[in-house]
Amino acid sequence: LAVGWGSGVVAAWAPPPGGCELVQSTMDCTGRWLSSVPGNLRGDTEELLLDDNTIQVLGNASLLPYIQLCHLSLTRNRLELIEPGAFLSSQGLQELSLADNLLFTNYSLTAAALSALQALRTLDLAGNRLTEDMVSVLVWNLSSLESLSVARNVIMRLDSYMFTNLTQLLELNLEKNYIFEIDKAFEGLQRLQRLNIAYNYLPCLVGFGLTQLRVLNVSNNIIEWFLALETDDLFELEVLDLSHNHLLFFPVLPRQNKLHSLLLQDNRMSFYQHLPNGTSLANVTVQFLIIDGNSTNITTVRLWDELCYSNLSSLRLLDMSQNQVWGLPEGFLAQMPSLTHLKLNQNCLEAFHLLEEDSLATLAELDLSQNRLVELGADVGVGDILPNLQLFNVSANRLRALPPGLFTHTRQITTVDLSHNQVNLCPQPDAASERESPPCVDIRGVETLTHLSLAGCGLQGLGGRPFQGTALVHLDLSDNGQALSGGLGWLQDLALTLQVLSLRNTSLSSAAVDFSALSSLVRLDLSGNCLTVFPASLGTLELHSLDLRDNCLAALPPAVARVPLGRSLRELYLSRNPYNCCTLGWWDALQRVEGLRVADGREVTCRHGAHVLSPGALPQRVLQSCRWQAADLALLYLVLALPTCLTLLVAFAVVFLMLKEKLLKMLKNRCGVSSPY
Repeated sequence: LAVGWGSGVVAAWAPPPGGCELVQSTMDCTGRWLSSVPGNLRGDTEELLLDDNTIQVLGNASLLPYIQLCHLSLTRNRLELIEPGAFLSSQGLQELSLADNLLFTNYSLTAAALSALQALRTLDLAGNRLTEDMVSVLVWNLSSLESLSVARNVIMRLDSYMFTNLTQLLELNLEKNYIFEIDKAFEGLQRLQRLNIAYNYLPCLVGFGLTQLRVLNVSNNIIEWFLALETDDLFELEVLDLSHNHLLFFPVLPRQNKLHSLLLQDNRMSFYQHLPNGTSLANVTVQFLIIDGNSTNITTVRLWDELCYSNLSSLRLLDMSQNQVWGLPEGFLAQMPSLTHLKLNQNCLEAFHLLEEDSLATLAELDLSQNRLVELGADVGVGDILPNLQLFNVSANRLRALPPGLFTHTRQITTVDLSHNQVNLCPQPDAASERESPPCVDIRGVETLTHLSLAGCGLQGLGGRPFQGTALVHLDLSDNGQALSGGLGWLQDLALTLQVLSLRNTSLSSAAVDFSALSSLVRLDLSGNCLTVFPASLGTLELHSLDLRDNCLAALPPAVARVPLGRSLRELYLSRNPYNCCTLGWWDALQRVEGLRVADGREVTCRHGAHVLSPGALPQRVLQSCRWQAADLALLYLVLALPTCLTLLVAFAVVFLMLKEKLLKMLKNRCGVSSPY
């Protein structure tokens, strides 16, 4: 029932036709195979969703009943034409989505229809095969637009006339076109704040001067140079995304800006102040020849000094991963006193030094993974350099040690990734004293540390108490072939806190390893080992996830579903083990456990002779064979026991016959009665 407040009467509305769903003032007709706009919907509909239908023409009378319409969506139809009078009754329309249609066919008539929408704020024309000329015609009279998307079209060049009348535009999306040139296309857009030109073919951005812009995304182009105008005007730019381009040098940024996020991932950048052979390029300049019509302009840039001209005091995120950086210039990080996230992973760094003058007091994340680091240096006062560090990643390098006391004053460190380095933990079990100990990483007493990865570090026979004073929750020891050679006693300090433990590919072969002390574990990874028998100590744990893939298990204990482990498990991995098809009682029991999901159940197989089968669909002949095997086993026991029994019986009879006369005489003497013969 709907109450008609305007007329003062109560009107009963029939269910929406065509299967449309009504939610308050929104009519949802998505995916109803409609070839036209339904004409008998509620007249007070404010939002009409007609996505995923087959509408080809929006006629002059299509929207006549809906005079209160504010939002219309016709995404993914077959729309070729909007007749000039289609919106005359809906001039209050504020949001219009026409994405993924065929508007290129009659764009001039459609433009005439759009010109009636003087209140339109948001327009989506993405995916309509529109050229730059078509777009210009379609939006020519839409001066009220605040957001425009012409993504996924066939625009190749942006000229000054394209968006001339869009003086109120705040957001413009041009991604995934074929744009290779921009000629003063945005100069009239004085209110533009967000500009997306990602996934195009721009070779460079020279003379960037959009001072009002807050967010610029030009990722996934082929940009080699980014040069801002040489001016002291304040740029409002806060986010600049130049990732996935061909940048050769660090971008020349506006001198005065509000930049807090600079994304330079996956480029070809390097710094050239000092080359590896000692050559200095500090005074080298580059001249840019800019030809604009009949005028020629030469801009000279000192590549090194330009870094210092930009004000980066507000920068919080700097992502320079996946480049060719082998070293940072002196004072580079000192320009960024507000930096909280620094990503330098996947570069060519061989050394990295933490210096007091770099002023990294606010740094919360430092990612140096996947470089060539053999040295990580620090000043004596390193404790004052990284006081707020929370995440430290140096995985996949060539490190053997870290600066002594690196984590001593990092009061907020929670996550450390040292995986795939040849590092050892202190104390070393074979060292007579701390001084004689080889280089090692000391994390003892780091109370805030909760996540530690030591995968692939070549750890051997850990001993002592390397985790004393820590409260680790997540520990990864995978790919350390000798780490468990001395048992798990060195984990004693984590018995009450450790919840996630990975022992993947650690050559674990003995089921005698005792896990019972790790009572807080909820996730355990034992995959890629050599277990032939299920460790009995696991039965006492209340795990939520257990991974037993890639072992040598022939079966699990028959009672696995009844022990605490079976009752607590929610996720179990069992594939790639040589299970015996004739001993699958444990499998059937697990299938009956409520709430348990065998994540790789379809990949679990068992063996019967030379055949590899699915335990959930064993052929009848295999089941029969298994029953015969069980019967044959009982018969075998009988056959083995019968000769033994017969032998004992015959031996007893022989002994009795041999001693019969003596026994009779003994009885006669004891009873005192003569026996007649």
